[in-house]
Amino acid sequence: MINTKAIQHNLDWIWPYWIEKQFNPRDSSFIPRGFSFSHVNLTHRNWTAVGHPDVFLFPIVDPRGLVTPLYDGWSLDFWILPREGQSLIPSKISSAHQKLHFRPNLEVSTNFEEAGQSLSQSLSLDVIEGRPEAVVRIRAKSIKGGRVAVSVRPYNPEGIQFIDRIDFEGQENEFIVNKKEKVILGQDPDRVVLSSYAEGDVYNKLLGEHQARSVRCEVGLATAAALFALDPEKERELSIRVPLSTEKDQWPAELRGPDVAWKDVLNNTSRLQLPDPRYQFLYEAAVRTLLLLSSRDVVPGPYTYKRFWFRDGCIMLGALLTLGCSGRCRELLSMFFKRQKRSGYFQSQKGEWDSNGQVLWVFDRYQQLSGEPLPEHWLQSLFQGAKWIEKKRSSGTRSRQYPGLLPPGFSAEHLGPNDYYYWDDFWGLAGLQSAAGLAGRFGFPEKQKEFAEQAEDLQRVIERSIDRIPDRKKKGGLPASPSRRLDAGAVGSLVADYPLQLRSANDPEIKETIEFLLENCFCLGGFFQDMIHSGVNPYLTLSIAQTLLRNKDPRYRELIQSIADLASPTGQWPEAVHPITRGGCMGDGQHGWAAAEWVMMIRNLFVREEPGSLVLGSGLFQEWLDASEDLFFGPSQTPYGPVSLKIVKKEGACFLRVEGRWRDEEPRLLAEVPGFAKLEGIESGRDYLLRPL
Repeated sequence: MINTKAIQHNLDWIWPYWIEKQFNPRDSSFIPRGFSFSHVNLTHRNWTAVGHPDVFLFPIVDPRGLVTPLYDGWSLDFWILPREGQSLIPSKISSAHQKLHFRPNLEVSTNFEEAGQSLSQSLSLDVIEGRPEAVVRIRAKSIKGGRVAVSVRPYNPEGIQFIDRIDFEGQENEFIVNKKEKVILGQDPDRVVLSSYAEGDVYNKLLGEHQARSVRCEVGLATAAALFALDPEKERELSIRVPLSTEKDQWPAELRGPDVAWKDVLNNTSRLQLPDPRYQFLYEAAVRTLLLLSSRDVVPGPYTYKRFWFRDGCIMLGALLTLGCSGRCRELLSMFFKRQKRSGYFQSQKGEWDSNGQVLWVFDRYQQLSGEPLPEHWLQSLFQGAKWIEKKRSSGTRSRQYPGLLPPGFSAEHLGPNDYYYWDDFWGLAGLQSAAGLAGRFGFPEKQKEFAEQAEDLQRVIERSIDRIPDRKKKGGLPASPSRRLDAGAVGSLVADYPLQLRSANDPEIKETIEFLLENCFCLGGFFQDMIHSGVNPYLTLSIAQTLLRNKDPRYRELIQSIADLASPTGQWPEAVHPITRGGCMGDGQHGWAAAEWVMMIRNLFVREEPGSLVLGSGLFQEWLDASEDLFFGPSQTPYGPVSLKIVKKEGACFLRVEGRWRDEEPRLLAEVPGFAKLEGIESGRDYLLRPL
């Protein structure tokens, strides 16, 4: 609403990239505003966080280098003002080169060149005197000379963020924003210019002689710029620092340097070796996104979604577990119980009935993949959570249209209005099965029997409900709920296949649902979620690809490639992608669930779990196998122990080698590498020749 009041009446300001695009009637990103009561970023919700694996603070940078160092805060922008000609204003430039670097500290570089001018900047989180700071390093050059501007802006990639006051402390060479937040310039500026809303954007005052050291703005749209001289054809370097927080609970008492911290945490994750640099980069970026967003809590995004949901948290922790981060996951899982109600309900948001099943499932995954025991007080809380599922099923049965299912809710995947979503029931079923498994493994036979019987009953209720749906509505597939026909919401019901495996591979109803979605709900090669998201959803597309992979349907490859093509230059995905701008149109600009699904997709191409067995190499791309370089993934945690898979190229032939450290029962190992004969009876530590079909 504030955006509506502030932006459209002041289009002579310098605005963020998304506003410059979305408010431009000559741009494909343009959105008419006549009947929009609020003006929000619907076309370029893309940003990338930098950070430290032990620090719960995430400076972000947008696709044109706008830096927002503080959560939901103001931003810093950087311009070149030449002595003659047009200024270099990044948000107005049609192209930029942006990249995420692993050095090993995370760093995002953004580079611009235009009309004899070049501006290069990088953003990282550094530890300085024991405290985290956002550091922006600038290199600017102009053939004709001029000035480089460091500007404090009252907005961020979501829109307006109020700045009531800016002071310049000349002795310290720093701006003080809103009397508390510092921008440390590091060098003496040649000029400092400040402006209130009444005077207009500071950009329009840069040619004047204004030299005030303080500005107050009743509207909350104060701006400022520090100007540094550029000699002709000589590069100028600047380093701008913003201390991030005084709240020490956001980082450990003894904070390691980011280089050391990243090396340490990455040493314990699954390593990938591919002959495809793009896929290699996307995997490395996704792993770091998961680690970054699980530093002190697990959150699905660094900005819009920097808050906890059980749904996203369980999916993200599930991926981290396969990577080998069991210690990190155990600490985060221990925090789940603080969010459990006396009733047993694991609540992050009211009215969603999938959370208990997800929590039980991820604790079961943790125990199976790590091999670690669970404390008895954890088990008792989890058993209480399982009982909540049964109580929720039976509540209000006299008025229920579908007795035995979980009540209507607004559900997870924005599937539509409140309804009896199978998404909730499938998660509830998986949760009860997990509770029974945990009870059996830890010596609670009565509870094992109780939860197993409840799971069997819920499964019967679900199947009976599906059978009663008229054929004209379900068309052989699985609608989102008993009252719905097949539509985009049916994607939620596919959770019965991936990741829960409640249905066997090639289940007819799962296959029909997939075919319907592929034919009716795809755009740009990805799943287009019509409801709420109204964009191409990366993580749901990848979940469909997982089912195709499990069904040995080669179309999984096309879906994976489509999502790779939709990744940002920094290797990130928003929650949903605009079908025309290909920028983010929903959710956080760097989405943790999407990163988790990319990690799981790559992992399952190499090592995929099926009941009683591990399937090896079933998703490997033919061009990877044809290349001269070896392939490797691992070690990845499985219910049987950690396993690594290597494809070795020797004298024009491919050899498969699996290394497993089995805890108890040795799994059945099957190699189903595309283009090669199937191998069974594989043993760990031996080389096997792959014979072409």
